[in-house]
Amino acid sequence: MSDLTRREFLHLLAAASAAGLPLSSRGGPAQAALYDLPRFGNVHFLHMTDCHAQLKPIYFREPNANLGVGSSSGKAPHLVGEKLLRHFKLKPGSAEAHAFTFLNFHEGARKYGKVGGFAHLATLVKRLKASRPGALLLDGGDTWQGSATALWTQGQDMVDACLALGVDVMTAHWEFTLGDKRVKEIVDKDFKGKVDFVAQNVQTADFGDPVFAPYTLKEMNGVPVAIIGQAFPYTPIANPRHFTPEWSFGIKEAEMQKVIDEVRGKGAQAVVLLSHNGMDVDLKLASRVTGLDAILGGHTHDGVPVPTIVANKSGKTLVTNAGSNGKFLGVLDFDVKGGMVSDFRYRLLPVFSNLLPADPAMHALIDKIRAPYAQKLSEKLAVTEGLLFRRGNFNGTFDQLLLDGLMEVKGAEIAFSPGFRWGTSILPGESITFEHLMDQTAITYPMTTVNDLTGEMIKTILEDIADNLFNPDPYYQQGGDMVRVGGLKYTCTPGAKAGSRISDMKLNGKPIDAGRKYKVAGWAPVAEGAQGEPIWDVIAPWLRAKKVISPRWANTPKLFGVAGNAGIA
Repeated sequence: MSDLTRREFLHLLAAASAAGLPLSSRGGPAQAALYDLPRFGNVHFLHMTDCHAQLKPIYFREPNANLGVGSSSGKAPHLVGEKLLRHFKLKPGSAEAHAFTFLNFHEGARKYGKVGGFAHLATLVKRLKASRPGALLLDGGDTWQGSATALWTQGQDMVDACLALGVDVMTAHWEFTLGDKRVKEIVDKDFKGKVDFVAQNVQTADFGDPVFAPYTLKEMNGVPVAIIGQAFPYTPIANPRHFTPEWSFGIKEAEMQKVIDEVRGKGAQAVVLLSHNGMDVDLKLASRVTGLDAILGGHTHDGVPVPTIVANKSGKTLVTNAGSNGKFLGVLDFDVKGGMVSDFRYRLLPVFSNLLPADPAMHALIDKIRAPYAQKLSEKLAVTEGLLFRRGNFNGTFDQLLLDGLMEVKGAEIAFSPGFRWGTSILPGESITFEHLMDQTAITYPMTTVNDLTGEMIKTILEDIADNLFNPDPYYQQGGDMVRVGGLKYTCTPGAKAGSRISDMKLNGKPIDAGRKYKVAGWAPVAEGAQGEPIWDVIAPWLRAKKVISPRWANTPKLFGVAGNAGIA
């Protein structure tokens, strides 16, 4: 969109404003016509991201806390609950409200059923590809991690499922936690001639040579198009460095501009970035590079119904983010005329498994993949009396369950659990299966730890993680959500300066002593050589002994300076 006129921009803006999903206009998703999107234009992209290895339909609750700070405050993606509904003009109580917000989640889940599932997603992909000749399915990454079967098969279950789904182009993040050799094995063997694995920002650490292809060029309905890849820039920081010791990552903005210029020079008339930056980073990047028509983004798990249109020095770029866990499929249609994008249509479709019949071939493949593990996955560990979920800036009830178990089993005063965004939800009255536990914990560095940390060190840890989340410059936001904390109470001021966001730390009502050592349990250490039982081997016996899990109260900090912020309910 580098040459759009003001009139064309306003036309696109109007189209974007009208791009809400027509789910609830007749009382909910009672009709399969929801998915009958008329074809528009001549260039078509289908976009999935952050499915986290969820092959079966699931429940997934959206966050009630997704705070934006600085210039991000009050803007997408930092909108939750009723504020999100008002901003995107979605009807309260509708299927959209259930899909895009946490509001009345239990009631909505009972009414609308589970979401996602590759068999149901396959049906939708096939329908859309049939109506859009040449359409490409893009996978934004975080695909080979997040479930027991993905861990136990080193991602092979997801590789096979994605090949069957018809993925055309992919980039990555959590895939790298399988190790550089395993990633290269899949790319060079399973994907060869079938899936383009692109990442312009992954290079060798010694000479800066590209590890993967930076982009792929395709022709669609006579139009040359380019898809550039952007893997998660902070992989060696957010995850263990020793998994990819010889590779460098980073945003690499200048290199990105060179790649854009290169594909434009080769004749590409539509250029998109398949990104795993996170939406805030994508918004900043879109304002600083030129020549991108759209960024199809992931990492932050933000389900955003309407693209944000970002102006830069010579044009405008659409920025999208397509949620997580197989819950959404983005559909971006471009009308390319005279060598440039002249108009677009975009929908972010919730994948309601009750509305989309399972594709028989994919269903059979999933059953085959899961068969060797079915008995172990289905073990009922306990019954939950309350809703269990993870997603949110500060804590979730399933995270609290892990924290409570760690403190009790390890005899710790305080516990930390990583601020991961993946992890399925469980409704009250349901059994917590071993599969559910693995949905929260299935990583290649699951070791539990117990350390004696001073009060000063605890504050330093919390401050560092808070800066990763709330730094006003998106390029310095290097991790997930805030570490989940058990036992310890504290106050957080997200808008404060680095080193000054955490205060009033207390344990059992008493102020934390900076010089005293406290027994702190945790899991998922990024340091090489860490020892300890896998987290599931600690929590599973604990759950079996409990049998019934009472509702969890998520321990979250007292917040200052967030009154009126649209990112918290």
